[in-house]
Amino acid sequence: MEKQFEKLKEYLNMDTEIPFDEFSSYYKDLIQTLNTTFEEMNQDARLKARYACSIVQANAESRVKRDKKNAKAYRKIMEKTAFWSNAINYRLLKDGMQQSEIDEAIEEINDSI
Repeated sequence: MEKQFEKLKEYLNMDTEIPFDEFSSYYKDLIQTLNTTFEEMNQDARLKARYACSIVQANAESRVKRDKKNAKAYRKIMEKTAFWSNAINYRLLKDGMQQSEIDEAIEEINDSI
C-alpha cells in the first residue's frame, strides 16, 4: 500500500490532471493491492488505503461529468472505490476504531500531503 500511497501524494501535488490511461492504471494497481493484501494490512495501511480510495472516487466522480468518452469507465472506478472505501471503514470500525477517530486520522493524512 505504501507504493500506491506515495504515487497518490505525487499526483496530488501536480498542477495538471493525469490522463485517463494513467488514472486507470493507478486505479487498477490500487484495487489489485487491496484484493491481494487487505487481510494482512495493519491499521495505518488501511487508513491510507481508505484515503486513497476516497481521493480516486472523488476524482472519478468529477471526471464523469467532464469526460463523456470515458464516463462509463470513470463511473465504474467511482463505484468500485466507493465500495472499497466503505469496506475499509467497516473493517476499521470492527477492529475497534470509532468513526470520529477514523475521520481524524484521514484528516491528518490529508494535512500531511
